[in-house]
Amino acid sequence: MAFTTLLFTFVLASSLSLHSFADNFYTNYKPLWGYNHILVNPQATEVQLVMDQSSGAGFRSKAEYGYGEFRISMKIPEKRTGGLVPNFYLTSAPDNQDPGNHYEIDFEFLGTTGIVQTNIYDNDQGHREQSFKLPFDPSQHFHTYEIMWNPHLILFRVDGVAIRVFKNLLNLGVPYPNLKMHVEASLWAADWAGQVDWSLAPFTSHYRNFQLWACKAQGESIQECGAKGHLWNKQKSLSHDERQQIAAYKNRFLVYDYCAHPSTRKPECEFNY
Repeated sequence: MAFTTLLFTFVLASSLSLHSFADNFYTNYKPLWGYNHILVNPQATEVQLVMDQSSGAGFRSKAEYGYGEFRISMKIPEKRTGGLVPNFYLTSAPDNQDPGNHYEIDFEFLGTTGIVQTNIYDNDQGHREQSFKLPFDPSQHFHTYEIMWNPHLILFRVDGVAIRVFKNLLNLGVPYPNLKMHVEASLWAADWAGQVDWSLAPFTSHYRNFQLWACKAQGESIQECGAKGHLWNKQKSLSHDERQQIAAYKNRFLVYDYCAHPSTRKPECEFNY
């Protein structure tokens, strides 16, 4: 498939609809950083992020959202190394600034070894990691990673299978994401993810299916986005199948859980299952 650099790719107008489904990258997304390390195919249906010692790259949604379903298909770099962090996440943090305490909902790979880390920043610095050794090689084929965020719960899915839930427990004094957020995806390197073997550079991650069904935030408040009429807001609890899926995934593939350690365990742990 022929690819052209971002600078020579035609940018399409963004969608103004409340609910948006798009296979074209430019409908809902735009580049954020590392512009000369982003490749887009002529149809704008696939994006490649390239990482070498000079830079990685990232893109973000054009809009800010309050609740919705956010989905992308990703294939991480094939070359085996630690240190790389291919990812897909929601964040309330402003662009290119120290985020400080903020809200964030993450899928982050720890190198290219097949371990994906989920995390939630709950108006703090995070440290709610649950990591899974995936039952497939995420570098060989595209797989779908999805975040469903509504006023009642946050649900992580991989290829349509529920793997983690974070419930709204405001009634118990646990904060819950209630600020507008945008979507980001990037490829970068971090010491906490291991050591990068730079002799294998460059590294390339691939993204397709830039799909989201979400409410665009109007101003700072997302209260209107919590309306019952939105499909994604109708789910108030896990279904029987979802509870079974989460239990099975954790039993078979969970390799780290902040709830399992007294020093990192938080009040919500006994409720998020």
